[in-house]
Amino acid sequence: MPKVSISLDAELVVEVMVLAGIGNPQDAVEAVVRDYIAHGHRTEARTASREEPLRTGRLTPPEPDQG
Repeated sequence: MPKVSISLDAELVVEVMVLAGIGNPQDAVEAVVRDYIAHGHRTEARTASREEPLRTGRLTPPEPDQG
């Protein structure tokens, strides 16, 4: 996989390292980015499952009130 080099504020990277409990700056930032992406995929999956009936037009009508 191709690599990309970026510059980040040192305080930001140290905070990421502390919060992630990872001693290597590269690994800490990579872990945070991977977690962010995974969170996005989980959110998409949850949202898609709720929106599926709206998207496909397969809405079930409410049950008639028996009373």
